[in-house]
Amino acid sequence: MTVQQDLTIMVSAGEASGDAHAAHALDALADRGIRFSSFGMGAEALKQSGTELVVDSRDLAVIGIVDVLINYHKFLKRLKLLRQSLIARKPDLLMLIDYPDFNLKLAETAKKQGIPVLFYVSPQVWAWRAGRVPRIGSLVSHMAVLFPFEVDIYQRANIPVTYVGNPVVADAVSRFTALEARAHFAIKTDSPVVTLLPGSRSSEITRNLPVMLSTAKLIAERVPQCQFLLPVAPTLDKAVIDQVIGTQRPATLSVVTGDSRDAMRAADAALVASGTATLETALIGTPLVVMYIINTINYAIMKRLIKIPDISLVNIVAGRRIVPEYVQHDATPEAMAADMLSLLNDEKRRNHMLLALKNVKDKMGDAGASDRVASLIVQLTAGKT
Repeated sequence: MTVQQDLTIMVSAGEASGDAHAAHALDALADRGIRFSSFGMGAEALKQSGTELVVDSRDLAVIGIVDVLINYHKFLKRLKLLRQSLIARKPDLLMLIDYPDFNLKLAETAKKQGIPVLFYVSPQVWAWRAGRVPRIGSLVSHMAVLFPFEVDIYQRANIPVTYVGNPVVADAVSRFTALEARAHFAIKTDSPVVTLLPGSRSSEITRNLPVMLSTAKLIAERVPQCQFLLPVAPTLDKAVIDQVIGTQRPATLSVVTGDSRDAMRAADAALVASGTATLETALIGTPLVVMYIINTINYAIMKRLIKIPDISLVNIVAGRRIVPEYVQHDATPEAMAADMLSLLNDEKRRNHMLLALKNVKDKMGDAGASDRVASLIVQLTAGKT
């Protein structure tokens, strides 16, 4: 393709998964031979892709209304900085990745500046706060959605939308077999392995990890040879992990760095905080139990607002509950340990879940989401390339 001039793209991704999705989309754009520069908010993946980080998103990774209020001054400061950068540099496109309450405020500024806005990864309007759809339509030039059922939501509101598929399909791969993954992490190949995935935000670590560690101890009491893996997300400070673990560390726990998907592959079963990691674990093909704990006030508010029976993406895609979910007060070590032990010891139940996870993988379709997002970038910047 002949390039008439370079593109300037502003990106705003507020958490680890969005950071990775944005980086892959920009990499796909570069693979087309299109020259561009990018700047904005993100973390390590976008930095590695060549994006200039005006704001590092790692200190904005919070959950729920209460956490947002506590950190509100920090959000306002970062938003102001991004708005100033957008106005001063006038990019050809603003690409927003999820993080809707923050990103839609940035979209307001782009709208006033006449800058097209691509919103990649829809807010979960099908689960709660459906009233956001008209506002999205007033600010966003095009929606790039991950699930087929999201298309109808935006089409009904006359909002341009494209189903691009889920980048997790391409991302949820490990370079290893299960045995190779265990060798990579220097763990025994003849013992059960459980991977703990508490989340990628500091607030998720402080709330989910202690309960996961207590669960691991109960499992270890029943299966002393069981080994536990705890991968550290690149957006997290390992010191935070060490502080939370404290004296709760099970004797056979290994805190590992690197790709969490390799840790998923190494496991016989995984205990996973609700989020993208549940879908990744399912696509890797590892049986799992889902849990989640948030601030008590946040939970009381969200419980009233959420309109769907399940919270994990695995169950939402499946259209039924195929993996157990333990939320808030139900997320007790005793209950979760019993379920995890069942997955380790009950071959019939394990095989039943593996079959259901395969069906989820089939539903997710093929890879190529990042390339389809690159196509949308080209379309929305027509005349610039």
